[in-house]
This record gives sequence, C-alpha cells and structure tokens, in this order.
Amino acid sequence: MSAPLLEIGDLSLSFAGVKALRDVSLSINEGELVAIIGPNGAGKTSLFNCISGAYRPQAGSIRLRGDELVGMKPDRIASLGVARMFQNLALFDHLTVLENLLLGRHYRYETRWWHDLFWSPRTQHEEVRHRRFAEEIIDFLNLELYRKTPVGILPYGVLKRVELGRALCMEPSLLLLDEPAAGLNQEETEDLARYLLDIKEQMGVTQVLIEHELRFVLELADRVAVLDFGQKIADGSPSEIKTNVAVTEAYVGGVL
Repeated sequence: MSAPLLEIGDLSLSFAGVKALRDVSLSINEGELVAIIGPNGAGKTSLFNCISGAYRPQAGSIRLRGDELVGMKPDRIASLGVARMFQNLALFDHLTVLENLLLGRHYRYETRWWHDLFWSPRTQHEEVRHRRFAEEIIDFLNLELYRKTPVGILPYGVLKRVELGRALCMEPSLLLLDEPAAGLNQEETEDLARYLLDIKEQMGVTQVLIEHELRFVLELADRVAVLDFGQKIADGSPSEIKTNVAVTEAYVGGVL
C-alpha cells in the first residue's frame, strides 16, 4: 500500500491561549475526495491555514509526500503542489477571467526578466504554453462565454467557478476547497459537485473540502472527518458518519 499524499500528525494551534486545534491527526490518500465538517469555530479553516502555510502550528507535523510543510512559506508550499480555493473570493475585479486564471500559472513561468524585457522567443513560447493551459481550464469549467469579461461584473456563481479555475491552473496535486458551495443556489451546487467529481476522475487531483452543506458532503465525499472544538471526533465513510452519535450531537443536535 502506497504512503498517503498528506499526513497530519498531532497538530496543535493556539491563539493567546485559545486552542484552535488539539492534537489533530489525519491522512489523505492520492485521489481521495475528503470532506472536513464541524460546527462554526471547530477549527476547519485553521487546519487549512496550517496546511497552506498561513498559520504555523505550535506542535505537530504536516507532510506532503514526505516533505515537512510546517515552517515553509506559503509560496514554497504552493510550488510543491498545494492550491486553495478560498471561501472569500481572491480574484482581481478589473482583470478578465482569462487574466485571473493566468495568475495561477505565474510560478510555473520559466523565463528571466531579460527575456521578458525583449519579448524573446522563449518568453513568447512560455506565454503561449500557459495561455493554452488556461484556455483548457476555461473549456473544462464552461467559462468560454466570460473569458474576456472583467470578473467584477460577473454573477457570484460564475465567480466561484473562476476561483476554482485559478486554483486548477496551478496544476495542484492537492486542492483545498474552503466552502466551495457557500452562496450557491441548488442548480449551481449540483453543477459544482459534477465539476469536483470530474476533477477527481479526469484530472486525478486529490481534494480536501470544508463544507456546511451536509447533503452535498455526504453524497460527494469518499471520506469525512469531523472536528469539534479543535479536536477530531470522527473519521470514516459518509454512511459511518451518518450513524455516529458523537457527530450528530456535536454537529446538528442529534439529527443528521
């Protein structure tokens, strides 16, 4: 059996004495779609912030294919293949959809400033290569209609797809999805679920998602981990989580 893609061991994080995470351990295998659920304040986003390098935990380890991420800067973690779709959209309103997606390619550019200054053949080749990849993501997410439109005038559901596309343009091996269905209507949520399954099946990208929409999670995820007051209280298949008494009491007051 191959080693997990991501291994989190005994992770603890505190802010001024308030414990956001308490000895959290979690393994994510290649190709899995794992959901992390829990009440507000359970530590879900704090866990994502530790993985992506925004927070540095006081104890524990986070290993991606054996590389220790704790202590690494966010840009270095991104270069190792960790991308994130933010709950609060991290897009540039005055740039077009295509331009926002190309921002996800910036660390993959392989030119030097003097090549760029003189618009050398190498720079031209890089520009074509990265634009071609971004156009493929536009096709994948059905964004063709909006490719030249500034994102600031687009509806919220489309913006969520653009945010997802920007993350995919990084060619991640691990995709962190922070409440991707938040603010979406039923049709948009169903479309998003299909995109996430296609990302898993067609691209082979491992995904970890935080989500409050339980039906969305239980129908989509391979495995579900549950946090409560910074501790992991359950980890199992959707059917196991449905019947876990500790989960139903902590999360929805006894009814799941």
